[in-house]
Amino acid sequence: MAKVGRVLVVLLLTVPASTAATAVAGPARQPWAGSWETAPSGTAPALPGAAVRNVVHLSVGGTAVRLRLGNRLGSAPLYLGAVTVALRSGSGPAAVPGTLRVATFHGAPTVTVPPGEDAVSDPVRLSVPAAADLLVTVYTPRDSGPATYHRTALQTSYLALTGAGRAADEDGTAYTRKTSRWYYLTGVDVRGPARGSVVAFGDSLTDGTGSTPDANHRWPDRLAERLRVQGIGVLNAGIAGNRLLHEGTGPSALTRADADALDRAGVRALVVFEGINDIKATPEGGDAAAYADAYRTLVARAHARGIRVVGVTLTPYRGYPAYTATNEAVRKRVNAFIRTGGAFDAVADADSAVRDPADPTRILPGYDPGDHLHFNDAGMRVVADTVRLALAQRPWSSFDRPAG
Repeated sequence: MAKVGRVLVVLLLTVPASTAATAVAGPARQPWAGSWETAPSGTAPALPGAAVRNVVHLSVGGTAVRLRLGNRLGSAPLYLGAVTVALRSGSGPAAVPGTLRVATFHGAPTVTVPPGEDAVSDPVRLSVPAAADLLVTVYTPRDSGPATYHRTALQTSYLALTGAGRAADEDGTAYTRKTSRWYYLTGVDVRGPARGSVVAFGDSLTDGTGSTPDANHRWPDRLAERLRVQGIGVLNAGIAGNRLLHEGTGPSALTRADADALDRAGVRALVVFEGINDIKATPEGGDAAAYADAYRTLVARAHARGIRVVGVTLTPYRGYPAYTATNEAVRKRVNAFIRTGGAFDAVADADSAVRDPADPTRILPGYDPGDHLHFNDAGMRVVADTVRLALAQRPWSSFDRPAG
């Protein structure tokens, strides 16, 4: 069984004067809301002595940020020698001058995160607009064992292989290597006027496979564009290869639901778009009742926290190598439950929105990037619009849950 992360509370007694001024709480009465997330999907070899400059795209803005760093899937204590955050300048690894801040953890500029856990930084006073790109740089001075990462970032980030002191660089000249992964960073919260957040919970279809890299065209990004005007953030908890009923890439949906979705700041709605990997993978998920039980379990856990849940129907995949007529029958039974089983607060019928009317077992060619399973940018937009309409079935005032 994969480990389920929990937030680490770090108790340190000294507050270095040189760093305390850069990590100052925002207005006390303003709540926190999630603005960006990625879910840990596996581990990669450690990068001792390197600084990783993660590029992330916020959904909503605020007057302060706090960072979540993960050792969720690690096997040894993770020592972070420095963590900084800044607004990104242009399309490379350089920061907007004057915006770089040092993140602290109970006043200290370093932190050790035990395996299986996350650490959340102190509030960092930094005004960030909605849809801004941030640079979150993590310096790991020594080998702390396998590095928790998110593999399918679809976003170019940067490495400085001689990282000592480089986390504080505003210019990006030392960041000469590129990576398509996010290392250690798993979330960014904002403090300000945001009314809360929606978590998109799923597999590669949510993670963004098939969309244009470095363009923020995943369907959760498109949904964020729609909900931003309402002050609602969108968090992407998709993992390519993830499964509902079984362990796959990353912990199963039921195993990771708390850490990747329900525990996030200000969550008001959960969008569940997961299950196709159980249908098409080995062991194949042939019992539609097992999906119904899993969905009901997720909904019950969310409802216990006052979080509403939208179920998304599973989309066609004929033409993909794993397609079989037997599995297609399972998909139809699962979709019948999602539509009519009464488990969800609302249903987003992505199946109906993207399927080819001439052959409902296939995606419309205009939405197919070529593998007959995932979505291109146009398909991602259609899924986002379908989810937005499902969320709109209830006014946001009925999703009342204090953000924080």
